[in-house]
Amino acid sequence: MSLINQIDQDIKQAMLAKQEARLRGLRAIKSALLLARTEKGASEDLNAETEIRVLQKLVKQRKESADIYQAQNREDLYKIEAEEMEVIEAYLPKQMSREEIEAFLKDLIVRVGASSVKDMGKVMGAANKELAGKADGKTISELVKQLLA
Repeated sequence: MSLINQIDQDIKQAMLAKQEARLRGLRAIKSALLLARTEKGASEDLNAETEIRVLQKLVKQRKESADIYQAQNREDLYKIEAEEMEVIEAYLPKQMSREEIEAFLKDLIVRVGASSVKDMGKVMGAANKELAGKADGKTISELVKQLLA
């Protein structure tokens, strides 16, 4: 079952159960997927990689908004963003821990043959490709800088 069909089913269940926060998050996912499907150059059906990228973008947006709301002491808005982020994250693959990412990157640096910060581009390209959906790009970048320094 494709992700959009799964979301449709979950929206129906959330409506019947009157779960407002879950429903908001699911509708955001459906909207983003429909937009991605109708973008110029996109195929009718999205592949899993594209779906994951769309979900990651949604989570990143919610996280940034939540951080801003928290800094401005707007707990009511922060709560909404956090609830939606939690719903969206449930559809993403399990995220790797920082230690798992670091171990993977050490191996990758050896495979790519990187030796200094100048080789960061090579490492980041390969890491982003292999860790797509499993790790946050910001975390990957920080760890690559540490390991190459």
